[in-house]
Amino acid sequence: MIAALALVAGIVLGLVFRPTVPTWMEPYLPIAVVAALDAVFGGVRARLDRVFDAKVFVVSFISNVLVAALIVFLGDKLGVGGQLSTAVVVVLGIRIFGNAAAIRRHLFRA
Repeated sequence: MIAALALVAGIVLGLVFRPTVPTWMEPYLPIAVVAALDAVFGGVRARLDRVFDAKVFVVSFISNVLVAALIVFLGDKLGVGGQLSTAVVVVLGIRIFGNAAAIRRHLFRA
């Protein structure tokens, strides 16, 4: 319940204050969001598997975002930012869909 309220509060605050993203951070934000979604789907799956640990979730969430942003940053510095961004999105996308499939199996018993 707290998570749902926090989500609603975050959406409302975002709509009211309309925060801007600095130009230098724009390439990293989509990758960070995908990495955060991977952690969230993993947390939901762990909860349904009855193995959820809040400490593991927080560490996973923060480290996923930081590692994904670091990979894209290094790719930019090496001149291959687009390729590494695509690689990160593909890997995290595969993990997200795997977790979504496990969540679906739990919820629908199928």
